[in-house]
Amino acid sequence: MKLSIVMPIYNEEATLREIVARVLATPHEKELILVDDCSRDRSPEIIAELSEAHPEVRAFCHETNMGKGAALRTGFEKVEGDVVVIQDADLEYDPAEYSKLLVPYEAGEADVVYGSRFLGGAYTRDVNFWRYHGNRTLTRVSNLFTGLRLTDMETCYKLMRADIARGLDIQSRTFTVEPEMTAKFA
Repeated sequence: MKLSIVMPIYNEEATLREIVARVLATPHEKELILVDDCSRDRSPEIIAELSEAHPEVRAFCHETNMGKGAALRTGFEKVEGDVVVIQDADLEYDPAEYSKLLVPYEAGEADVVYGSRFLGGAYTRDVNFWRYHGNRTLTRVSNLFTGLRLTDMETCYKLMRADIARGLDIQSRTFTVEPEMTAKFA
């Protein structure tokens, strides 16, 4: 099974090399799709270097800033693997956790798997008070409309079958892509 890791990027020069190294160090067969959304820093140069140095890294750049939703849409159109994972470039999420996302998928229990920063244990994230409560409120509202029982709708980590990713008709340009994708998955 081949993972297609889609990484939307906007002004991530400080963390880009490190997150790509971490993704490439995972033990999975993979391709890494970097989508730069018209960064104003050195991200495009770094992306070009990384894609030239690593055959499993493919790079795509937007000529105008179109938002996270557009970057994901571009990435999803390019996937060649069996399973898609979304990975932010800011080092908040550890690619070593891909194996945890794969468990329910490989067991045949889910076609889409969400990570969660709020379930407790070793992977609980230290989130500030307002962000935590805002996220919990958005997740509860999303759950009311979708009938799901998510704990972290806004999480970056979403794993899905590649055909599901390619079939998403993402309209959102901003971070409203998270509830849009959730509603479409439901």
